[in-house]
Amino acid sequence: MDKSRFPHARKPASVLAAAVLLGGALTAAGPGAATAATARAPQAPAPALPCSAPYQVTSTLAGGTTWRMCWHYDSSAGLVLDKVSYQPKGEPRPIQVLTSAKLAQIHVPYDDGQAEYDDLTGFGFGYGLQNLKPTECPGGTIKKVKVPDVGQVDGLCTTTRSRGHAYRLANDEGTKVWQAEGKDLLLYTVNKVSWYEYITEWRFSSDGTISANVGATGSLSPGDYDAGDGRGWPIGKGAKDYATSHSHNVFWRLNFGLDGSSKDRIEQYDSKVTPPAGNGSPKTRTTRTPVTKELAGDAKAMRWWRVVSATGKNKDGHARSYEIVPGPTAKHAGRAFTKHDVYFTQNRACEQFASNNTLNCGRGAPSSVDTWVNAETLSNPVVWVNIGFHHIARDEDQQPMPVHWQGFQLAPRDVTAMNPLTPAELANQNGAPPLGS
Repeated sequence: MDKSRFPHARKPASVLAAAVLLGGALTAAGPGAATAATARAPQAPAPALPCSAPYQVTSTLAGGTTWRMCWHYDSSAGLVLDKVSYQPKGEPRPIQVLTSAKLAQIHVPYDDGQAEYDDLTGFGFGYGLQNLKPTECPGGTIKKVKVPDVGQVDGLCTTTRSRGHAYRLANDEGTKVWQAEGKDLLLYTVNKVSWYEYITEWRFSSDGTISANVGATGSLSPGDYDAGDGRGWPIGKGAKDYATSHSHNVFWRLNFGLDGSSKDRIEQYDSKVTPPAGNGSPKTRTTRTPVTKELAGDAKAMRWWRVVSATGKNKDGHARSYEIVPGPTAKHAGRAFTKHDVYFTQNRACEQFASNNTLNCGRGAPSSVDTWVNAETLSNPVVWVNIGFHHIARDEDQQPMPVHWQGFQLAPRDVTAMNPLTPAELANQNGAPPLGS
């Protein structure tokens, strides 16, 4: 890399420390917390979380849904969530969804080939945790996180936010409307890497959906403002100064452990549309393919994947699962590990980062997620999600730069027998709604 082009080039992390269980207490607050007393009580006491009180999050949202989890802070990955469980009203006990969830890399290659960064494991992401002001965590709580070689940082916000309609249903007579506003438990941190600031956000919704997003903000690097490569975009008056275009390839690592078992299974679904014959209508056929061996998967129209519980079923007798719902992405073909949208690998303790993996997997072991896909049988699968964004700067990116988001969702599929927010008046309509509404 020609560092003369980047006078404020990112400083590599001097220490790549292992995960450390550090930080402050987390308690739910905000609009959703006020409804906890009115939510239906669980039928049995929830099992104790496997972490001490300062590292616990428990929040009951409007509609009676309770989310529970542990957390810790890793000096490379930043915020890590552990033992995430979901308990909608009417369920006798929490349903474990995730054993662990975290960022697994932010890979940033520049279009001119003069710079390429692995922000998590190469350029101090974890050490750049930022202090948050109370106005950045409305209705919530900011807790201290102890960052190695840095000290205490007021860096973790937990709060609740409205997300608009959870559902709406009007009867045919126009005499009744069932409607509710959805609530999310929100956890987030901000990590600074050179001129960029990354907002790592996790949302847990009252209907069981989990959303993971990274928002990039801060500033365009002043070192990018040159007219040398002709690949950027004019910033400022005329066409003299350019901001070099680049990509943000963000990876997440998810170890599910649905219902507390490590033996989840992966399924891929593809739908094929057949054009109509004569005066008929088009037909669509959907097929299921069990993913029994490690896979590098590519998203395409009418394809999706789900993670299926090995042990848990809902009250209808259907296996619980979570569907992976990728957000908009710009796939980057420059590196082998960025060429695919999802990876399913056998769980290995040393395989933690999608590229520039700094953990010791043995002498000569490969260090990126693509190289770990070698047809091994999936008995304890790990899911890797890759969402890319090609950043061609614009005048509006200064100053400061508006947040651009990239991420995905985990949508519950058959986790409960009905909508977990179903009103009591409609609870008898499982599988047999009346004609009309």
